[in-house]
This record gives sequence, structure tokens and C-alpha cells, in this order.
Amino acid sequence: MSTPKNTTDQLITQLIKTAEDAKSLDIRLLDLRDIDNTVCDYFVICSGTSNTHVEAIAGRIQKEVSKEIHEKPWHTEGEQTAEWILLDYVTVVVHVFQQPIREHYDLEGLWGDAKTTIFSTTD
Repeated sequence: MSTPKNTTDQLITQLIKTAEDAKSLDIRLLDLRDIDNTVCDYFVICSGTSNTHVEAIAGRIQKEVSKEIHEKPWHTEGEQTAEWILLDYVTVVVHVFQQPIREHYDLEGLWGDAKTTIFSTTD
């Protein structure tokens, strides 16, 4: 179940743009392709300031990605508590966190070998 590279590039571009438009904080792209035994090629990680903000970011990402490039997540998790919402687009997994939960799980530290691109940082 592989997605062509140009489709993955379009997906990443749309995910980052939408996360920025939704005023996500500390947006990062982790490239996992050079790491063995990963579940996907990329992580997009960002933060919201509250349950409502996290829910709004995830909802907007799903809506805009579906509208603009006709992709829907294969799987989603975390909508009930909206502390950490995961959107699985197969080649790219989006993690939308509340900041304390993000710090606790420290995905950037766990995947420290990944090439990381920073799109915005927490002010």
C-alpha cells in the first residue's frame, strides 16, 4: 500500500499549510525514511493550546486535505479527549498534541535519528 512520492509531497505540503493556517504551534516534519522498521515515512507533529484548539486543528486538517487533494486518513485516534489526536495517512502520520502531553511523550526525542524540519516554533 504505497503512495507515489509526488502524492506524499502534496500531502505533506497540504498538511503543513493547514496546520499553519490553524495556528498550530511548533510544527515539525520528521523524515523517518532512513530509519529501520518505521510505521510510516514521515511524522508531522504540532501543538494546540487546549482540547478545543487540538480538535479544531485536527478537524481542519482532515477537511482541507480531503477538499484539496482528496485524501482521507486511513485511521484516527484521540478525538474523545483531544489531548493527542493522531491522523494516519499511511505514508504520513500527523500528531496534534496539547503541549504537556507532547512534552511527556517526546516523539522528537524518541525519533531523534530522524531528519527534522522545523516550520514554526512555540512563541
